[in-house]
This record gives sequence, structure tokens and C-alpha cells, in this order.
Amino acid sequence: MLSCNKVVFIYYFINLFIFISCVPSISCLSSSSYQQHPKLFSNGAFVFPPGVLCFSELSFITEPTDVTVLPKDPAVLDCQAHGQPPVNIKWLKNGVQLAESEHIHFLPNGSLYIPKIKHTKEDSDEGFYQCLSQNKYGAILSQRSRLTVARISEFVLHPVPMVVTEGSVARFSCAVTSTPPATITWELNQSTLPLQTDRITVLPNGVLQIHNVQLEDAGLYRCVATNIGSHLKSREAMLSVTQGKEITIIAGPQNVTVSIHQTVVLECVATGNPWPIISWSRADSKAIDVYNAKALGNGNLVITDVSSKHSGVYLCRATTPGTRNSTIAAANLTVLEPPSIVERPESQTRPRAGTARFMCQAEGVPPPRISWLKNGEAVHLNGRIKMYNRLSQPIVHSHVHSAWS
Repeated sequence: MLSCNKVVFIYYFINLFIFISCVPSISCLSSSSYQQHPKLFSNGAFVFPPGVLCFSELSFITEPTDVTVLPKDPAVLDCQAHGQPPVNIKWLKNGVQLAESEHIHFLPNGSLYIPKIKHTKEDSDEGFYQCLSQNKYGAILSQRSRLTVARISEFVLHPVPMVVTEGSVARFSCAVTSTPPATITWELNQSTLPLQTDRITVLPNGVLQIHNVQLEDAGLYRCVATNIGSHLKSREAMLSVTQGKEITIIAGPQNVTVSIHQTVVLECVATGNPWPIISWSRADSKAIDVYNAKALGNGNLVITDVSSKHSGVYLCRATTPGTRNSTIAAANLTVLEPPSIVERPESQTRPRAGTARFMCQAEGVPPPRISWLKNGEAVHLNGRIKMYNRLSQPIVHSHVHSAWS
């Protein structure tokens, strides 16, 4: 027969197991007025001896993400939150709260629906959107979602005529302002060129390279820019082919700064007769990452999924076959690292007129700036609320009284 103490222990354990299994995230408030036995209330709160009231915290199930749409098309930005009901969802555009109207609809699941995208000089739906989730315990603000309206403008750079020697390299470029970025293809005498062959390369930025130019490559070239909205054709440029010259790098790599996980293209185009050989190395003598780096076309270097280890100076060397005759071009690759929170603030309960300290530490390149929000709004520093750094690290303490009330 079980003793009374054992029965009470089993009762506590079973109820604690059920509560932890059902509630993914809890916060607790001290409360000495409750009875000593665990009790589940109709509002979802659960009391543990000696009087600690616990409830589920707010969290996002789905946050809005970036979206690109055509003018007059519909758009949906999703937002779903979990927490102690009732949970209310509000939407902000560029930091200003939106009101529901014939043009803006708030769906029952919390999502934002725009049936017909507007984009004029006077009024545009383009901007940054966030959803604000609130219940009686507080509020949380989602990540920013950028709504972009697709468009394409006239060419800002047209290909220009070129005269090159047989066996060398021809290079055409064009540029167009486009959202989202346009796909660039090329035509020779109004017939589409392949994106890549053993002699032809079209770079992601639209540059056309023709290696080991032959007499039959002469003709009229133009580029075609296409995005989800429309397509445009540039002016035509004549390529004239003549006969040999000394080795020259006519388009070397450029200094570039990118964020981690992006793809980098370091261009290197050399001319000469005979056709020069292109090779790459690092100025610090480190080996180039063979897993993320590969050749594109004849001499270009592509590095995918870049990280901090890829930062450095890269050297492009053009060498005349069978000789030591060469020329070099260099470029510096800088890889930025986005802010990453390595120490997060923790939920806490303090008596009125007490002191609460929240700590936050972040890393990144360049070093990130830390700011604080309370219920989705910026915290203003004053005599009661302070923020400071410690040990030259971005560690923030917010020193508050009376629970910021």
C-alpha cells in the first residue's frame, strides 16, 4: 500500500510531466497566495508549490518573408504566433501601423493580404513589413519582410564596338536597372548565343566574354535583359577581328565586399597571341578552397557559399604558354558576417522597485550595434534604464526599476 507522501510525489511528477510536455515555453510569476497543491486553471495557467504561477510565452510560428510581385498582382505576407490567448496580430509598414481597408485585408490566421499591388509615384505598397503579436503578457515584433514591386528600366550601359586580334579575347558589357535583377542573354546578328561554350562565357552580371576570337566571330552584338515583368534589348555593337599582340589583362578582378553564404565572381580576361593561360592564387600563399571555388569559362574564379576563411587578396596570373612571360592583377575579397546573438536575455521576475538586468552579447563583421525593444517599441535610456558595454564587448545591461512601469 502506498504511503501518503509517495502518492503526493507521484501526483506532482505526473502533473509536472504533462505540463512540460504540453507547454513548449513558460515564464513564471511568484505568488504566495495559492494553495500548496498543483492546479491547472481554465486560462491555461498552472500553479506549482510554493506558489509559482506559470504561463506560455509568445513566439512566432511563421514570420513574413521577402516577396517580389508585379504591379496589380495580389500579395500575401504570412504571420502566425503562439502564446497565451487571446493573441492579437497587427501589421506595420516602414514602422507605421496599418489599418484594414478595401486595399489592405487582415486574414483570420494573422496574414496580410493585398489583392491588387499599387506602385505609383504618389502611392506604393513597396516597403518593409512587420507583424506585431500581442497578448496580455506582452508583445513581440517579427523580422522585417521586404515587399518589392518588379520593374525594369532603360539600359544604363550599352555594349560598345570593339576591334580585337584573332586568338585574343572580346568582351562586351551592358547594364540595366531592374527589380528583381534581370537575366542577361546575348545575340549575334539577332541570333541568340549560348550562355557557355568552350570559347563563350556569360557571367552572372551579364558580361559577355569570347575567348580565342575567330574571324567568324565578327558581327553585331546586343544584349537582352529579362525579368518577370518584361524584357529589353540594347543597342547593337560591332565586333571587328584583326591579326597578334602581347599578353595583356584587359579585365582584371575588382575589390569586392560580400556577406557570408553569397557567391563571388572574380573576373580575369587576358589577351595575347598565342592565347595566354590564366591561373589563380592567394597573396598570403594559402591554398584556394577547392570545395567552394571553381573556374568559370576561361579564367574567371567563382567562390560559392563564402565564409570568413575566404577573405583575402586573390591574384590572377596570365602566362604565355611555354614561357615565363606573365602579368598579374590582384583584388581583395572582404566577407561580412551578419550579427549573431551569442548570449540572449532571459525572462525574469522582480519585485516592484527592484532591479532587473538583461544581458545581450552579439558578434559580427563589422561589430554589430545593439539596441533594445520593450513590447516591440524602442527602449529610451533615462535615469532608471541604462545600457553599457563591458570588457570592450557588446554586452548590454538594461538597469530598470518597478518592472519598467
